[in-house]
Amino acid sequence: MADEMPGREAMEFDVVIVGAGPAGLAAAIRLKQLSPEIGVVVVEKGSEVGAHVLSGAVIDPVGIDRLLPDWRGEDSPIKTAVSDDRFYWLGQNVSLRLPNFLMPPLMSNHGNYIVSLGNVCKWLATKAEALGVEIYPGFAAAEVLIEDGIVKGVATGDMGIGKDGKPNASFTRGMELRAKYTLFAEGARGSLTKRLIAQYGLDRDSEPQKFGIGLKELWQVAPDRHRPGLVQHTFGWPLDNSTGGGSFLYHFDDNLVSVGFVVHLNYSNPHLSPFEEFQRFKTHPSIRDTFEGGKRISYGARAITEGGYQSVPRLTFPGGALIGCAAGFVNVPRIKGSHNAVLSGMLAADNVAEALSEGRFGDEIGGYDAGWRDGEIGRDLWKVRNAKPLWSKLGTFLGIAAGGLDMWTSTFGFSLVGTLRHGKPDSATLKPAVECRPIAYPRPDGKLTFDRLSSVFLSNTNHEEDQPGHLKVADMALQQTSEYGVYGGPSARYCPAGVYEWVEENGKSRFVINAQNCVHCKTCDIKDPNANITWVAPEGGGGPKYANM
Repeated sequence: MADEMPGREAMEFDVVIVGAGPAGLAAAIRLKQLSPEIGVVVVEKGSEVGAHVLSGAVIDPVGIDRLLPDWRGEDSPIKTAVSDDRFYWLGQNVSLRLPNFLMPPLMSNHGNYIVSLGNVCKWLATKAEALGVEIYPGFAAAEVLIEDGIVKGVATGDMGIGKDGKPNASFTRGMELRAKYTLFAEGARGSLTKRLIAQYGLDRDSEPQKFGIGLKELWQVAPDRHRPGLVQHTFGWPLDNSTGGGSFLYHFDDNLVSVGFVVHLNYSNPHLSPFEEFQRFKTHPSIRDTFEGGKRISYGARAITEGGYQSVPRLTFPGGALIGCAAGFVNVPRIKGSHNAVLSGMLAADNVAEALSEGRFGDEIGGYDAGWRDGEIGRDLWKVRNAKPLWSKLGTFLGIAAGGLDMWTSTFGFSLVGTLRHGKPDSATLKPAVECRPIAYPRPDGKLTFDRLSSVFLSNTNHEEDQPGHLKVADMALQQTSEYGVYGGPSARYCPAGVYEWVEENGKSRFVINAQNCVHCKTCDIKDPNANITWVAPEGGGGPKYANM
């Protein structure tokens, strides 16, 4: 079919940025602050800026302070300062509050803000456009343009390709966006980032990246249940001691509460469902009262990078770099990444602007790769580098205690255990289904707990139905014999959107992919036990359209 396609038109820029999240927008703003004449374009696969942005979110404003020092004097979506910071261990019917003085200083949320990160990105986009940045939402970067080993930009996906792979009446050829430098800010497990890491061997000297799945609901609660500025985190129930994860509960703005649940994707029991664990969490006696008389207004899910310091790959290659969560800059114990995303975008922009000013086009901007470890990002991640591996090795109770001690000592510049390794990728951690205990989850009540399909409805997810599938199964026979035959079909449980089903027909099982439901969380690309599923970008504009998330 490629031979029959017309050639793509090309547009030339100094810098192309893939992804209009905090990192991509910060890089765009910084480039224009340094050199207004630099031509910068940002492409975003969501239908609008913020449509695919999902985070808790409590943000550390250090990045915004560096990027836009006068922001506090403006009308911005960063309004609700943290006023109360609480940590709890949950048993099935009990909760134990951990004294704040036991927490390492870096865990304090004093001075931080509760926000909708999607709304923050919309605000940053207005700042970027005011400086002359071009932003193209609804255009998915589908291909990296590489010539003689140098990244020369990206191509957006063709529009109007039918399920049969042939152009239909609405066909429009994608565009080549060519640049002297290209920055990839796709977030966790970006499809182009994944290819670049493999193409250039960027992870050759780093630990495997680790991930979690974060699920979130936005509620409007009764005024008497709202505590503006309250930030609450828990660990423990409903997860067992060998399964990592925890919750967040953030009160902000006008009677809004963000409630979310994170499950580390190195879990071993294929019967576990992160979505169902989230629903069960809300029924805890110390949690459920918050939502009495409230209304759930939005839902979403997204993979989170959790490998930290030792899993950050080499970030540069000829003609470009990885920034933000594409680079893996989330601080897992703090459940924060946007501050490092903004800082990394700025650092990359500084190095790109310098290269452009010196007439160096398509070079490898090594100053960025070296600079993050020696700067604020590196110091932030170094202190918590052992929290995730200790949790994984020792279980929740002992692992959190040991991780907390290590964060205390790392605050003073040393660690009793050095830098621990993560070991296996998350795709290799499941046990065969017959070796694990099945989990019986309660039916949803439709008031506090819900099913997947009603949840996906609230994410405003939509894809053009007549398009090629964007969830690629490399070997369908392997999916049958291994994913289903050995592991019991965990895809039907780890997917938070009901995309995957195993259906029994005439005594045989059949794998069904409901791609229309996909919220672009990337969990399947991470957790399939055979690494047999690959997520690729669908037509631009498809997927969720999150509101106030």
